[in-house]
Amino acid sequence: MARATSNIRQIFGRSPFKPLQQHIDACYECAALLEPLFEEVAANDWDEVARLRGEIIDGEHAADDLKRHIRLHLPNAFFLPVARADLLNLLIRQDEVANKAKDIAGLVLGRRLRFPDPLLEPLAALAQGCVGTCEQACKVIGELDELVGSGFRGTEVVRVRDMIHQLDEREHETDTLEHDLRAAFFHLEQGFPPVEVVFMHRVIDWLGDLADMAQRVGHGLELMLSK
Repeated sequence: MARATSNIRQIFGRSPFKPLQQHIDACYECAALLEPLFEEVAANDWDEVARLRGEIIDGEHAADDLKRHIRLHLPNAFFLPVARADLLNLLIRQDEVANKAKDIAGLVLGRRLRFPDPLLEPLAALAQGCVGTCEQACKVIGELDELVGSGFRGTEVVRVRDMIHQLDEREHETDTLEHDLRAAFFHLEQGFPPVEVVFMHRVIDWLGDLADMAQRVGHGLELMLSK
């Protein structure tokens, strides 16, 4: 990631979209680490949870570095095929993914939240679904160069719109997984201290938010296609 940051000026010379693609890659990498993190939570290995949280923090910092460079070096609107404000808005949406992944990891480790055994499988499924949604958002943004090459017209636009539709479907699937997890938790809540129940629900909320944020990344690009 440091190499990507150091080369940002040269990259902008070739394409104003490559750094945005690098940024979403960095944000996705943060989210992807949540899957092994929850596996280690299930194994009650808090040293490994702490290590993975450290990786997420490092990744989030790297994404922030890219974000700052993009803001400083993004060409003026006159040189861009799309509105500069739309690109900056897309950057903000992407950055939310890394920030939320960091928040989830921090809360889980800070509270040492050990979910009840019957919830471990649906919790892992929700984490996997949210990461999959983030991955699809990453693939959508990966099409930016192709969209520019096509002048935001033709079959490439159709293909990207289909990818965004798939992103929406993935987010809807996470809604179902989140609902199922909450329903299973409802029958177990009385066996846990109320404060722990509150924080467990917050983790579930934030996982759902992560998928929502990934969906908003796709919608940000869809907004560009509609102009």
